[in-house]
Amino acid sequence: MYADDPSAPAPAAPAADASATAAPPADDVGRPHIDERGADPDDGLDAPRVDAPDAAPDGRAHTLTGDVRRHEGFRSSHLAATHDVLVYLPPGYDDDPARRYPVLYLQDGQNLFDEATAFSREWQVDETAQRLIEAGEIAPLIIVGIANAGERRIDEYTPTRDRRHRAGGGASRYGRMLVEELKPFVDATYRTRPDPAHTGLGGSSLGGLLSMYLGLQYSGLFWRLAVLSPSVWWDDRFIVRRVRLLSYKPPLRIWLSVGTHEADGVVEAARALRDALVEKGWCEGDDLAFAVVEGARHEEAAWAGQVEPVLRYLFPRGA
Repeated sequence: MYADDPSAPAPAAPAADASATAAPPADDVGRPHIDERGADPDDGLDAPRVDAPDAAPDGRAHTLTGDVRRHEGFRSSHLAATHDVLVYLPPGYDDDPARRYPVLYLQDGQNLFDEATAFSREWQVDETAQRLIEAGEIAPLIIVGIANAGERRIDEYTPTRDRRHRAGGGASRYGRMLVEELKPFVDATYRTRPDPAHTGLGGSSLGGLLSMYLGLQYSGLFWRLAVLSPSVWWDDRFIVRRVRLLSYKPPLRIWLSVGTHEADGVVEAARALRDALVEKGWCEGDDLAFAVVEGARHEEAAWAGQVEPVLRYLFPRGA
C-alpha cells in the first residue's frame, strides 16, 4: 500500500546504476548498457532474464514467474530520477519470431511481479497472466512494469499541484518519458503491437490517477485503461473536472474499481468519476467496467485480487 499523503513514508528511490552511463565491463557483457535516453545501443543484445535464486536483503524470497526481463536505470531527458523497468513476456514468446503482442504498461513496477521488491506484497501479475494465457483465457500480452521513483513518486504521478499538500504536478513530464522514450524503446526492443487498440495503461492509487489522466492526454496511444482505487480526491477532484471538460469521447475501454474498506469518501469519489465518464458517453457493461469490491482495502493484496478480472476485461481472447 502507498499512502497518498505526502507525509507518509514512501519506498526509497532506486539507486543509480553505473552501467546506465558507462559501457558494460568485460565481465558483464550479458547485461545491456542503457544510454541516457534509455535505448539499448546493441539491438542484438537481449535484456537479462531475471532468474533470482537469492533472497532480497531483508530475507524475502523472490517470486518471479515466467520470462521477466529487467532494464535497470532507464533514464529520461524529462525526469530527474531513473526508473527500473521489468518486462514480462508471455509463454511462447520465443517460439514464433513473427508474432506480435499487445502491451500493458503498469505503474509501481516493483509491486507487480516480485514479493522481494514489493512495498508490502506483490500483485502476482506474472503468475496470473501466465495461468490465464496458458489456459487460453486471455490474449497473450507483454506487461511492462515501471518502478516508481520513491520520494519523487507523488510529484511524477500527479497532474496538478495540490495546494493543500504543497506537492505534485509532474505527471506531464512523466507522460513525455512514457510516450517519447519508454514506449518507443519497448516497441523497438520487443515484438509489440504498437497501435493504440493494443496498448494499455494502468495503476492503483496515485498510479490510477496518473493512468486515467495520461489515458485522456494520450488517447491516440492508449485505448485500454486499468484504473484501480484512483486518488480522485487529488486537487479537489481534478480528474473529475478533467473528464467533464472533454470535447469528445475518445475510444477508451476503462476498468475502474474501488474497495468498500478504503478511506472515507473514496467509494463516493470513484462513483463521481464513473458518473462523469457515463455523462461523456461511456457505457457500463460495454466500454466501462465499474466494480465496487466488497471488503477490499487500499492495499496491494486487494489489487492483486483484481488482476484477473482486469486482464479478462482489457485483453480478452482475440484482443
